[in-house]
Amino acid sequence: MANDLKDVEIEKAQFVFSVYDWEGSGQMDAMDLGNALRALNLNPTIELIGKMGGTQKRGEKKIKFEEFLPIFSQVKKEKEQGCFEDFLECLKLYDKNEDGTMLLAELTHSLTALGERLDDVELENVMKDCMDPEDDDGNIPYAPFLKKMMDNMVVIDHVK
Repeated sequence: MANDLKDVEIEKAQFVFSVYDWEGSGQMDAMDLGNALRALNLNPTIELIGKMGGTQKRGEKKIKFEEFLPIFSQVKKEKEQGCFEDFLECLKLYDKNEDGTMLLAELTHSLTALGERLDDVELENVMKDCMDPEDDDGNIPYAPFLKKMMDNMVVIDHVK
């Protein structure tokens, strides 16, 4: 087991694991690995999830709790995770009026063209779940969008 985790972190990990153990078999589908880590307030990249054993399709692989705990510990140490403040700083680059808003078109472009790109269906789900209406100039407040996205742990389903 991961010795660097506190008892409270292990308890949280057990709870989250049990939520994703859909069948009560003591195993979770490896496709749910990213969702489980996000539920533990981590923000792993899709690439990191794959390196840790996550899969893109349901039923390819199962993970036991004894395997999940060291993954949780390792991902917790990763530096390539962003936090609200990091993402907010990135979005501020698009805030031409310096008023906390950006063009919806620029946000859409950012989500579909940069980093871990969203496809049209994923973009539609994120917009529906997290987006405030745009103003008359086509701007949206980006901090509330980002907060909703992170607070609600909007999970993007990468199953094609």
